[in-house]
Amino acid sequence: MPRGMTYAKAGVDQDAKLRAVRSLVGTLRFKRRGLGRPVKLVEGFSGLIEFGDSLLGLTTDGVGTKLLIAEALGKWDTVGIDCVAMNVNDLICVGAEPLAFVDYIATPRPEPEVWGELGIGLDEGCRQANCTLIGGETAVMPEVMRTMDLSGTAMGWVARKRVVTGARVRPGDALIGLASSGLHSNGFTLVRKVVRGARRKWAEPFGGSTLGEVCLTPTSIYVRAVMRLLRAVDVHGLANITGGGMRNLARWRPDVRVVIDDPLRVPPIFGAIQRWGGIEDSEMWRTLNMGMGFAVAVPARLADDALAALRGHRPRVVGRIERGSGVVQEPLGLTWGGY
Repeated sequence: MPRGMTYAKAGVDQDAKLRAVRSLVGTLRFKRRGLGRPVKLVEGFSGLIEFGDSLLGLTTDGVGTKLLIAEALGKWDTVGIDCVAMNVNDLICVGAEPLAFVDYIATPRPEPEVWGELGIGLDEGCRQANCTLIGGETAVMPEVMRTMDLSGTAMGWVARKRVVTGARVRPGDALIGLASSGLHSNGFTLVRKVVRGARRKWAEPFGGSTLGEVCLTPTSIYVRAVMRLLRAVDVHGLANITGGGMRNLARWRPDVRVVIDDPLRVPPIFGAIQRWGGIEDSEMWRTLNMGMGFAVAVPARLADDALAALRGHRPRVVGRIERGSGVVQEPLGLTWGGY
């Protein structure tokens, strides 16, 4: 295993991906008028459309290469939770409450037992998110798919006057972090490359379990806690710490600096991956959640009320908003520019 492993060396160049996304988005011109016309959010986590006095939100995402670990272990009953989580955790970032979910399974062959296990996780994810799985689609494509892919789409709603855009984040706000359950469901191309290069085995003991089971720990779903929060306090910003790591915090506004000065505890799996791959701190924090799966910005005077509403996810004030730009991880001296 070469020292200084990066996500790009593992096969996923985040900057190249961002350029490709911008190229795609740059070709999109048509916008519906009237009922259902889009609401523009700068670098929003969820799309929004007008629907009378309310706004409807839509997100789509998948489990990604975490599925290859499920395949290696023959354990499929939790990745459905990840599929739901990756969508609803984005949806709530605009203040939208999830209502419904649809899944999409693409596979080289139909496998009833495996699909039954997928259903167990999808149902549990929807229970945690308080939304209904109302349908989906399956595609058997042996000439296209070498292994299974699982993705989905979530729909939610928010009152027009209650939408959260991040535009109200301002210097003096408190930054609250919610603990992750582990790696969640991004960065697994890097994780798998490191594990393979270090000649580790998914079945080897790790943290009272096995390495594979720790990596398969389902993504935390923050819906119920964030819905309580939105009812309790004036929320300025919400961010899902997913692909891109701490750079997600730069989505709020380009003219404020988000400072993490007291990070949440980093679970052991992150340290192991970093050691085995010789990964630099900056690469870890710009790729993975590092123990903080979700972040909230609220007026500092409301921080205690916010912490009470977010109970269950080990919330803590981890930083502050100040004048400037970008994101700073202060203890390690790491900085990132805009998203």
